[in-house]
Amino acid sequence: MVATVPRYPAVCLGLSTTLALATAHCASAAAATSPQALLEWSLLNRNYLIDNDYRGADGNRPYRREWAHGLLAEVQSGFTPGVLGLGADVHGFAGYKLDSQHGHAGTGLLVADSDGGSVDSYGSSGGAVKLRLRQTILKYGEMTVATPVFATADKRLQPEYATGFWLQSDELTGLSLQAGRFTAFKNQDASTSHGEFSGYGATTAGSAISLAGARWAVSDQLHSALFVSQLNDNWRQSYLNLNWQQQNLRVDGNLYHSRDQGERRAGAINTLAYSVAASYQRASQGFMLAYQKINGDTPFDFVGGDAIALANSIKYADFNGAHERSVQARYDFDFAALGVPGLTLMARYVKGWGIDGTHAEAGGAYNPFDSTSGDYQPQQGQGGKHWERDLQVRYQVPAGPFKDLSLSLAEVGHRGNAAQGGANIERLYLLLQYPLRGSL
Repeated sequence: MVATVPRYPAVCLGLSTTLALATAHCASAAAATSPQALLEWSLLNRNYLIDNDYRGADGNRPYRREWAHGLLAEVQSGFTPGVLGLGADVHGFAGYKLDSQHGHAGTGLLVADSDGGSVDSYGSSGGAVKLRLRQTILKYGEMTVATPVFATADKRLQPEYATGFWLQSDELTGLSLQAGRFTAFKNQDASTSHGEFSGYGATTAGSAISLAGARWAVSDQLHSALFVSQLNDNWRQSYLNLNWQQQNLRVDGNLYHSRDQGERRAGAINTLAYSVAASYQRASQGFMLAYQKINGDTPFDFVGGDAIALANSIKYADFNGAHERSVQARYDFDFAALGVPGLTLMARYVKGWGIDGTHAEAGGAYNPFDSTSGDYQPQQGQGGKHWERDLQVRYQVPAGPFKDLSLSLAEVGHRGNAAQGGANIERLYLLLQYPLRGSL
């Protein structure tokens, strides 16, 4: 989105991906029109390599690898003085292909071209205007969103974005009220906001998503959240979270309920999904155990890459199949205890079983008609099971001129039978990030 509002010239909202130009223009505009305005800027350099080995399962494209570099610039203004403050947030992105041979594209890092490869470069920009009254902020435009019922992901070179209204009120201590409605969507590998977010069967195509909720700090030890959302003509969804922490022990519970709504474009949906996770921190070591269950004839579905707060939704699989049960064991270690601050290790294993997608409504998104076979083909069969193993080593510079520069190496392995629906894969992530920040 590019918009023009009083006190902030349009050049500030059409953010260049070159941070120096964007910062200079916006700084001079703010200084000339509102001495009290504060601009906070950031520039994230992100160098990303993803290597996918499908273990020969995809005969045409068993191997996919892309390497790219991205620049993500953001400028956030303060608010003009007075009872009703006015401001703007803008962002710009540029991505560059470093390596992506023909036939190896499709990791989500780069925009695909018409020949099955990927473009050499791509970019985008957007922004939002905002109003503040006391501790309540109303925004309209293109933005990132983070709620348990709708959330844009930041898992590749470029974040996802959604365009719409966002309202947040923090007038009461310990209580945050949030609401939003979004009608346009920008994918992680796209330059425009004319895309759609797709789930396991549902999509935002022809739909808007609306949400409202509250986060409440009941006490220092107990926090809760309650949200509701609606993907028009697909589903209504409700969410409840309880999080309790006492010293080194933490227990986190999540509960979703989804029911079909309106034209039921994805078919019949009546799904209850929940997870419970208990974690314990002992000095430099962390331990976690989690259990997750899906009750329903369809997967627990969502749109927006991070719009799932279940404990066993991890790097590759979400363990959200119809009737699926899953358990997780996780271990974390902080090498600061050995004299290497900033270096961490994470290892986890999740096993899922009991998947049965054969009872999904015939003709719906989760059990579509296949013209080749002349029969309905459910996404998941009966007796589905799978597992995922994640290993990650990450180092973040703790101090000095390169503070916050980070390097992360992660390896993911996923295996399952044909009934569970996911691919067998070995995936390698190598991510180097260097954020720069400042204010004017």
